[in-house]
Amino acid sequence: MTKISPIFSSNLPDAGTLQKPRSGRHSLVLHRESLITGGIKEPSTVSVEDMPLGEDTADMEDYVTLSKLLQEFASISSIEKAWIAKSENGSASHAMFCIGQPNFLANKKRTLFLSSHILKTTEHSVKFQWPPFPVEMIGVSKVVPSPSASKLLIVRNKENDSLVWLEIWGQSQLEKEIQIPQSVHGPLYTDGWFEGISWNQEETLIAYVAEEPAPPKPVFTDAGYKKDGSYDKDGTSWKGQGDWEEDWGETYSKKKRPTLFVLDINSGEVRSVEGIPKSLSAGQVVWAPSASIGHLKCLVFVGWSTEYGSLKTSRKLGIKYCYNRPCALYLVQSPFQEIIPDKLPCKTDEKEDFGSAFHLTRGISSAMFPRFSPDGKVLVFLSSKSAVDSGAHSATDSLHKIDWPADGKPNTSPTIYDVVPVVACPEDNCFPGIYVANIPDSPWLSDGCTMVLSSVWRCTQVILAVNVKSCTLSRITPSDSTYSWNFLALDGDNILALSSSPIDPPQVKYGFHIPQEQELTWNWLDVPSPLEGPSNKIRSLLSSHGFSILKIPVNDNSDKLSEGAKKPIESIFVSCINSRLEDSCKEGLNDGASNPLILILHGGPHSVSVSGYSKSLAFLSSLGYNLLIVNYRGSLGFGEEALQSLPGKIGCQDVNDVLAALDYVLERGLADRSKVAILGGSHGGFLTTHLIGQAPDRFAAVAVRNPVCNLALMVGITDIPDWCYFESYGMQGKKLFSEAASLEHLELFFSKSPIAHISKVKTPVLFILGAQDLRVPVSNGLQYARALKEQGVEVKIIMFPDDVHGIERPQSDFESFLNIGVWFKKYLK
Repeated sequence: MTKISPIFSSNLPDAGTLQKPRSGRHSLVLHRESLITGGIKEPSTVSVEDMPLGEDTADMEDYVTLSKLLQEFASISSIEKAWIAKSENGSASHAMFCIGQPNFLANKKRTLFLSSHILKTTEHSVKFQWPPFPVEMIGVSKVVPSPSASKLLIVRNKENDSLVWLEIWGQSQLEKEIQIPQSVHGPLYTDGWFEGISWNQEETLIAYVAEEPAPPKPVFTDAGYKKDGSYDKDGTSWKGQGDWEEDWGETYSKKKRPTLFVLDINSGEVRSVEGIPKSLSAGQVVWAPSASIGHLKCLVFVGWSTEYGSLKTSRKLGIKYCYNRPCALYLVQSPFQEIIPDKLPCKTDEKEDFGSAFHLTRGISSAMFPRFSPDGKVLVFLSSKSAVDSGAHSATDSLHKIDWPADGKPNTSPTIYDVVPVVACPEDNCFPGIYVANIPDSPWLSDGCTMVLSSVWRCTQVILAVNVKSCTLSRITPSDSTYSWNFLALDGDNILALSSSPIDPPQVKYGFHIPQEQELTWNWLDVPSPLEGPSNKIRSLLSSHGFSILKIPVNDNSDKLSEGAKKPIESIFVSCINSRLEDSCKEGLNDGASNPLILILHGGPHSVSVSGYSKSLAFLSSLGYNLLIVNYRGSLGFGEEALQSLPGKIGCQDVNDVLAALDYVLERGLADRSKVAILGGSHGGFLTTHLIGQAPDRFAAVAVRNPVCNLALMVGITDIPDWCYFESYGMQGKKLFSEAASLEHLELFFSKSPIAHISKVKTPVLFILGAQDLRVPVSNGLQYARALKEQGVEVKIIMFPDDVHGIERPQSDFESFLNIGVWFKKYLK
């Protein structure tokens, strides 16, 4: 459950050269062929004796053929992040790109780095000078440039609870290497949620978030309990388990206490940050302006409490993808000071004991991703208060600011100003509200008051310029573009970005800033990429495709609905026939009637599918399927009223929206109504299994990934039981929430679930399950699959023993979409 659906927005694995990583802490491996050719060995002819149990000859032939095609899609590299630094004379810039590829043999992501010089050849033209080879950083968890870009922090989180390695690199050599034992802290958080790694401006200190050392476990010998707690490795003693402690749920099964630490680069010493109460989990740390609070060095961080107010639970509820967890900004001293003060020079509320940590954002239920303006006068932050206050796991965001005093002494009750408020019901084709996954580390234009960020805008992702001084914003990507855009980095006032569509792989774009009096304007240029693009075969397949964004009226337009909930939904239609889809939708497209159709349903439900490139969906469309990617009411990007119309109506309103979208394309002859399939994961799997129960004669086959099938079973074992209450009851669910669901609650959960309609199901179902899923535990899918088998429905189950909710490990992702392709080919012939 994330801002953009994790199931389909994440690309298929990028196949690179398949070699085992060499040992060594500082291995820098040069790759060129890994960017050009795929590294998956082509399947050979398979004999009957070699076939997996239960597979027929036709299926095996499909496996052979489709795996070759999938390998071609998987071999394409993808740019994940970029940094840009100006040269000393300002005539050129230096860019560094982080490139992702999978390592299939190791079943991990391979991280490559590629640098480039950016030369301004004329006033409105640019040239990128690329090196012949990228560099692979083996075992690297995170790379963070210093503010001047003259140094580089490399984080290596070792496996099996061994040492953490931090490396400081200069422009030509390794300058410092620090080994941090488990007794100091565990792995650094580098996943983008709790993650916060921040250099100070002087580039002498680095603040970061890491796992606090675990409390000592009891030690036993043959004589019983060992009081001194010493552990002998000679086999005469053993460690017990000690007290069990809550973790933060999905993807955080081994992480329980994110804590702040600071590294002194010169001495190599690491100290924990004092004054943060045990009830807070810390993350997203940044340095306060260096001139603040006299000579004090201070940090601003986000703190998540384990106390959820109206939910009346003391446990840690799952936090990954859940923006409805209350959080706030805090100010705290760095453990390294030139002068040691008694306490922060600001007053705290005596009713709250936060030690020396000062609460900066009282009066607002959510504050995250703090960013200081370049002059240090304004602290800007993102808020998910709509999610926290309502209970939705994600909702329309808002942007706020606090004036930061020149002396650095925060007021006891600082005024929080709205920069971008929540949009309830947007006008047609107007700004629908802000929906961002994070705020970039360096988002500021040269005026010092305009920040650049990516945000969802209905079915697309766009780039916005937000002026925090005037509290105005503008869309700076082309207003007539149906492509999705992703901000990478700033080169002065020029912008480096990626642009893609469902049928166009990402293209690097360079936006030249054109000064104008009334508005901010950029002229966008294509940048030739050094990465090997799609093969000729893939280019040929994609060139024959087309896509369009469809506006589809909703069926239930009652007076009880809010105005935002009455507006049309949007879906992305991808056709195997490259024609004028707008005309086709009006006049009908006879040629498309013979094409099978796959409905693509995102999870969440408060997530969104945007019009960007997805290798997995491009692979499916290349097999000859039209795609209908549905953003039902409740999706992000369409205003808060439309989003909040779904809670309490799941299994009904969202099902009706999907059926309305399906009828819309069938009535216009855009697909064969006898060959319709569905692919959905998480809540998309909830919808998929609902649809085959409520409309059992309409679908030829479906595939589900970690689906929600029985809320009554899920509520007692998921890491987010509050989700079950909120989506079933609406906002009333916050008050009804209990760790011990009543019989009345369980009956309602069951009635809202797909399993309530299972007796009518006859559609063949492929289940793809991750055995380590804490969000929708595997028992949900297995119970539903076994019940279908019991009544004679065709079922296939693929279980990945080490995967979590997203099923994103390279081998698992590849195998899952290969099986989805084979499954649909079998039933949509």
